[in-house]
Amino acid sequence: MSPAEIDAVVYRVRAEFIEMPGLQLTVTQAARLWGLNPEDCESVIDTLVRTAFLRRTSAGVVMRMEG
Repeated sequence: MSPAEIDAVVYRVRAEFIEMPGLQLTVTQAARLWGLNPEDCESVIDTLVRTAFLRRTSAGVVMRMEG
């Protein structure tokens, strides 16, 4: 995926987490839901974790930061 494509998916994923409060997914579930390969899904999630929008739990689940 190009950086522009990743940015577009980041925008979409952010919107889905906003629309569905309490959404919690593993990377495998997220990749399946968004139709991404695991590497691209990791890139999207890493971007959202770096910006403090998402966090990873010790169980490997991705969820929105509380705040």
